[in-house]
Amino acid sequence: MYVDWHRQEIIFKIIYYGPGLGGKTTNLEYLYRQLDPSVRGELITLKTREERTLFFDFMELDMGRINGKRPRFQLYTIPGQALYQHSRRILLRGADAVVFVADSQASRLDDNLNTLVDLEQKLISLRRTLARFPWVLQYNKRDLPDILSIDRLQQSLNFLKAPAYQAVANRGVGVIETLKGVINLLLQA
Repeated sequence: MYVDWHRQEIIFKIIYYGPGLGGKTTNLEYLYRQLDPSVRGELITLKTREERTLFFDFMELDMGRINGKRPRFQLYTIPGQALYQHSRRILLRGADAVVFVADSQASRLDDNLNTLVDLEQKLISLRRTLARFPWVLQYNKRDLPDILSIDRLQQSLNFLKAPAYQAVANRGVGVIETLKGVINLLLQA
């Protein structure tokens, strides 16, 4: 969190973290299409030719007032590919909250686990930990065949009992609820 006293703004940084092709960018694209242009900035994406996130995606939300100050939420996605390990740590610096976007497909469980471990390691390197950090889980791609049950996903990924949301990001199901959930958790913290 950063307070700009001159502009009377409180700036929060929220990171969408998860395995490659899990739906992080799809979440931001849906939010961009659905939110009123008066509350959101431009969606900035840096993609490879294969339409995969190269460094990060970014969008800013500007909503209402809290104690006379205007909160701004900066939403970033991290690249899921292992090749971009270093940029994940850079993007996590100064983060106030995380949305962990898990792919619900059974074949992606190991990718989800490895990425969650990576998140915890990156936070530890920044002298933080998921145990004392605002984060939520989003179980994405709930419309696909061969998905794991919510119970199985909770047992495997939600060892800290973070708030969890079901989603189909490409249709917008659960996307706004996830964003509201992480913002509420962040403001409580």
